[in-house]
Amino acid sequence: MKKFALSMMTMGAMFFATQNMQAQEEEVEEIETEVEMEVEHDEFASVEVTELPQAVHDALATDYNGAIPTGAWVKMKGETKVYKLKLDIQGETEKVYIDQDGNWLEKDDDKESDK
Repeated sequence: MKKFALSMMTMGAMFFATQNMQAQEEEVEEIETEVEMEVEHDEFASVEVTELPQAVHDALATDYNGAIPTGAWVKMKGETKVYKLKLDIQGETEKVYIDQDGNWLEKDDDKESDK
């Protein structure tokens, strides 16, 4: 009889342990979904540097002579494409914002227009 009671207690403990593990897995999945949603709010999509418009290349050559674009992202702001560029300027990294027509934008201006 003791073995039967001990077996039942062991099975009960195993049942509760597996239920607890399943609850923890569901919680982890929920957290991962929340993180993905936050990333989507940024709206910038990665783009190849070679795909930048000629006006952007011209503005870089004029205003940031010698800078090498190492990363580029794009998003739509109304009818205009806004590019976020990561530049290597003599070994230092700088992020700049520019529209499709080669006009430089301030980071704060871009954030205000998203409100």
